Amino acid sequence: MKVSTLELKLTLAAAAVLAGTQAMAGPIGYGAATTGGGAKAAVNVATLADMAAKIKAYSGSGGLVLNYTGKFDFASIKDVCAQWKKPAQTLEIKNKSDITIRGAADSSANFGIRVVGDSSNVIVQNMTIGLLQGGEDADSISIEGTSSGKPSKIWVDHNTIFASIKSCPGAGDASFDGGIDMKKGANHITVSYNYVYNYQKVALNGFSDKDTLNAGSLTTYHNNRFENVKSRLPLLRYGKAHLFNNYFGNVDTSGINVRMGAMALVEANYFENVRNPVTSRDSTKLGYWDLRSNFVGSGITWGAPDSGTYANATDWKTSKAYGPTGYNYTASAAAGVKAKAIATAGARTNLAQ
Repeated sequence: MKVSTLELKLTLAAAAVLAGTQAMAGPIGYGAATTGGGAKAAVNVATLADMAAKIKAYSGSGGLVLNYTGKFDFASIKDVCAQWKKPAQTLEIKNKSDITIRGAADSSANFGIRVVGDSSNVIVQNMTIGLLQGGEDADSISIEGTSSGKPSKIWVDHNTIFASIKSCPGAGDASFDGGIDMKKGANHITVSYNYVYNYQKVALNGFSDKDTLNAGSLTTYHNNRFENVKSRLPLLRYGKAHLFNNYFGNVDTSGINVRMGAMALVEANYFENVRNPVTSRDSTKLGYWDLRSNFVGSGITWGAPDSGTYANATDWKTSKAYGPTGYNYTASAAAGVKAKAIATAGARTNLAQ
């Protein structure tokens, strides 16, 4: 797909306008019913301990809005390879619902957020999270079912999440774990306008090849910016996911990896400098994709895994029809996605759309 110089200039101008707006609209996609803490008055919290205390004291329903004002100096981390050896720091929301966690404009955090069990209607928005402690025990954002229930109606929006792609002695690709992970039946989730960079494992969707709890899971990823990363964009096992208007840039290993019979609708996204942008590998059973109107830029390469059955979307053709999503949305032209993502994705963008 080619774009004229005039069209590109118009796209950049439109993105600049978007960046200066403030949008408080609710989520689009499978997490559209999410309202979080609603209109409850926000409570300011400056530390992980204070946030945890407020959630512990909360009854579990009716509405809680936490405005995180804390600041972490990432420059204080002199050796990123020392982080994985330290204990994980995580804010846990367990079996509680109707919660909004929102970062203040200049806030930053060195702890993860975990939504677990019978928790529903939760928003995580405008947080800057980076270089976590704890290695494999620390996802930046984790949404996970347990024996007490499965999280649903979750909106992860306008967050900036980063780690390091350095391979640390003794840890390898587990120096930092997942960016935005969802497992064990987590359902009805929208992941939008996030900026994830310098991550080895960006987004896991489905715990393992043997765990079929994700078979009914529905996830929407839209208007995210994934850049300078290695893989899992997402790694999708079982379930269905709709990905539209996302930017994928400088992906080292593999992009959207659809496995174990999972189904992905990949629509109007922008790919450049990506290895294996849409693929199925590393499992015994392949997945499927429906490819619509994507922009395929320069630097696209393909390869085979070290072993096992695999399929690559080298011809950019649909392998199986996705069918209707069941919700209303408008996908903008793929050629303008990169400029818009740079202008609007991540924290500190005034929630621009």
